[in-house]
Amino acid sequence: MSFKYSSKINKLRTIALALVFIGIFIMYGGLFLQASPLFMTLLMIIGFLCIILSTVVYFWVGMISTKTVQVVCPSCGKKTKMLGRVDACMYCNEPLTLDKQLEGKEFDLKYNREL
Repeated sequence: MSFKYSSKINKLRTIALALVFIGIFIMYGGLFLQASPLFMTLLMIIGFLCIILSTVVYFWVGMISTKTVQVVCPSCGKKTKMLGRVDACMYCNEPLTLDKQLEGKEFDLKYNREL
C-alpha cells in the first residue's frame, strides 16, 4: 500500500541534497562566463553559499534526528524515526501517530502545528 506521504526528515535531507546540486550547477555556469570576471566570481560565490547552506541543513537534520522517537512501523516492521505528533514511515511511507486521539483520523500534517 503506497501513500503520498513522506517522512519529514527525508524531506529535509532531499532539500539539502538539492542545494548541493544547485550550488554545483551555479558554479559550473560561472565557468561559461570567464570573459566577465565579475559575473564569474558572483556565480562562484553564490554556488559556494548554496553548498555551505546544504551543510548547515544536513547538520540541522542530524541534530533533529537525535531528538526523534524511534518506533516500529506496523506496516513494514522496520524501525523508523518519528518527528512530531504525526509523521510517515521512512521506508514505506505509512502514516504514523503516537497520539491516541488521532488514531483513525485522516492523516494531516496540520496536526503537528501548535494551536
